[in-house]
Order: sequence, then structure tokens, then C-alpha cells
Amino acid sequence: MKKVVKFGGSSLASARQFKKVGDIIRSDKARRYVIPSAPGKRNSRDEKVTDMLYACYDAASTGASYKKILEKIQSRYTEIIDGLELNLNLDHEFGRIEENFVSGIGRDYAASRGEYLNGQVMAAYLGYEFIDAAEVIFFDEEGNFDAEATNQELSERLEHVERAVIPGFYGSKPDGSIKTFSRGGSDVTGSIVARAIHADMYENWTDVSGFLVTDPKIVENPEVIETITYKELRELAYMGAGVLHEDAIFPVRKEGIPINIRNTNRPEDKGTLIVESTCRKPRYTITGIAGRKGFCSVNIEKAMMNAEVGFGRKVLQVFENYGISFEHMPSGIDTMSIMLHQDEFEEYEQSVIAGIHRAVHPDAVELESGLALIAVVGRGMKATRGTAGRIFSALAHARINVKMIDQGSSELNIIIGVKDADFEQAIRAIYDIFILADM
Repeated sequence: MKKVVKFGGSSLASARQFKKVGDIIRSDKARRYVIPSAPGKRNSRDEKVTDMLYACYDAASTGASYKKILEKIQSRYTEIIDGLELNLNLDHEFGRIEENFVSGIGRDYAASRGEYLNGQVMAAYLGYEFIDAAEVIFFDEEGNFDAEATNQELSERLEHVERAVIPGFYGSKPDGSIKTFSRGGSDVTGSIVARAIHADMYENWTDVSGFLVTDPKIVENPEVIETITYKELRELAYMGAGVLHEDAIFPVRKEGIPINIRNTNRPEDKGTLIVESTCRKPRYTITGIAGRKGFCSVNIEKAMMNAEVGFGRKVLQVFENYGISFEHMPSGIDTMSIMLHQDEFEEYEQSVIAGIHRAVHPDAVELESGLALIAVVGRGMKATRGTAGRIFSALAHARINVKMIDQGSSELNIIIGVKDADFEQAIRAIYDIFILADM
């Protein structure tokens, strides 16, 4: 059995955390390929190493004072190495990093050094082979991830490597320069490695015991999701739910490899299992609730709109002309509403309104701002009658007015629009009716 294990920054923030990670890896011989992040915060007042690297590079590359920041970064690693009692010296690595920073090598290189150095520490601690991600994770000239070239190189490289540490977050372009994924990209690296070795499981270790039903900042101590499908996760991640980098889903989904979200500080917890499909009956009707604020709607009215061929295409062409994407588009016989990110739309609102008038000659165009979208997601909704009714009953009881509803044909999710001011209360009301009432 082969497992890829990725550990986040909070799991590797100190020597004490490293020891927890070492115990986890050694407790299961299947945990053969390790993906470390850069050291995160040790406490709420601390700094992440990646943020310090950015600051150091910005100073060094512009001729400003940078020595103190670099020394602070180096002391973080020295503290970890000494705490683990390792015979490892990173002075040469830091010397090379300093030279590259001063020469202005690039911010991606700077950001990647946190994972690179932590990978060396982890490999020395475990006695595993260290493989620089720049040698096996590839991007093209434009900076787009090259999935097939990477998969081929990784498969060949790891075929005869029993145990290895591959730093997360970065790779290289054809010219050898370093390119990073977006923040949180170590999740993606773990997924890529899992695909390449045909892993039986991809374990993603973090500081929470799995994927929560909803945001703990809104609902106190929400339940943990036991099992969730890729489709459900995609819907929730799209609406802002965190824990796993969104792009980490696709490489393992191609191979049907499950992902297990686990807690480094509570390794006995089973966490959340993310799968392609499952026969397991969900514990609750819904799997999760997620949402985001900051939307607006463009409401278009025109008599006999439904009989006008190409009406929707002409309207959407106006938005495309200004590079504006839409989120949802509920419509009626004589009405159409386009839901948009307000901050993207505001700059062009008057031009868009004028463009809509020229394109389709509507009877009226009205704007409404300060909206929030909430996704209620769950594979159990399809087989349960009255789900939408329970949602609206809960919102009505909480005296919340529903501005929009949109349900996909898969019956996997229901999107509800409410005013920004009602966002948190709406999520609590939905959580209460589906989770607390069913416990």
C-alpha cells in the first residue's frame, strides 16, 4: 500500500510539531511520500516563513536593508534543526539564497525557499530521499502547469524510490526558473505526486479534524463531514469553503484516489474522506453549507423576452465585452437576473447598462447591491423530499427574505441569495434545521 502525506505550515511550525509529524509518518509504513509546506505560525503573533521570505526578497532585490529578516528566517530553521537534534547545516543554502535575492531572481523563487528548506529538514529527520520539486514539477513558458510532462517525469523518478520527501508549492519552467502554484499550492503538489505513483490514499494533514459542515466563525463547533464526494467538495470550495486547495481535487480525481483530511494535533480523529462516489449514506440530508458576500444583481425586464431568439446570448455578450464573468442567471418569462461580483462590476456598471439597452432594448434594467450567495450542498438531497421547503421554512422563521434561488439539475446543491446583512444568520438557520434538528 502506498500513501502520499502532505503536512501544512501549522503542522511544521516548530520542532515540537515536526516530532508529531514524524510519529504520524512512522506509525504507518504505507506513508512513503511526504509533501511538506513551509513553517507556519507558532502562535497568533508569529509570522509565516513564506511571508518573511517575500519581505526579505523585496528588500534585498531593491537594495534596501534585508539582513535582519534573513537572519530571522535562518533562526527559525536553526531552532527546528536543533530541537530535532539533527546533524544538518543550511548555511550554504542560505548563502545561495542571499545571492539570488540580491540579484533579483524573482518572487516565485523567494516564496518557494520555505518549502525547499523544510523539505531538506524533513528528509534528514525521516531518513528519506530528498527530491527537489523543481526537477519533477513542470510549468510551460507561460507559467501554466504541465500535467502530463510532470506525471511522466514523476512516475519514472519515483518508480525506484521507496521513500521520498518532495517539497510542495513550486516547480520549474523550461528555462529552469522557479514557478509557484497559488498560495496553499502544497495541496496541489501532494495530489500530483499521488497521481504519479498511483497511491492508494492521499492524506492531507492540517490543523482541523476534517472538513466542517460550515464556517466555525459563523456556527460554533460545527459537525465534521465524515465522507464527501469530489462534486460536493467542488461546490463548497467554489463558494468559499477552505481546508483544501481547489486545484488539488483534479489530479487525484483522474485516478480515483481518495483524499483523507486529518488533524496533526489529533491523529486519532478519522477526519474527512473525499471520494469519487460512495454508497455510504450521509449522516445528514445536507453535506455542507458555504457562502460568500459581495455580490450584486442586474435585473432585466422585457415583455415577451422568452420569444426573442438569442436574447440571453446578446445580454451575456455585453458582459463578456468588458471581461466580466457571471455567477448565476435565474430567469422568468419576461425577466432575467445576472448575479455578479460587485467589485468586478462597479467600474463598468454604466457602460454595461448602456450596452444592454443597445443590444436587447429592455423595458427596464435595475441593479441591486449588497447580496450574499449561500450554497446548500448534499448528495442526500436528491433522495429527500422537501429539502427546499425546509430551507425556506428555516429562513422565514429567522425573518430572512430570499432574494434568489437557483437549483442545478443534479439536485446536488441549492443556491440562495440573501442580503449581506442576513448572511450569517441565514447560515445559522439552515445549519440548525438540518444538523441540530436531526441530531
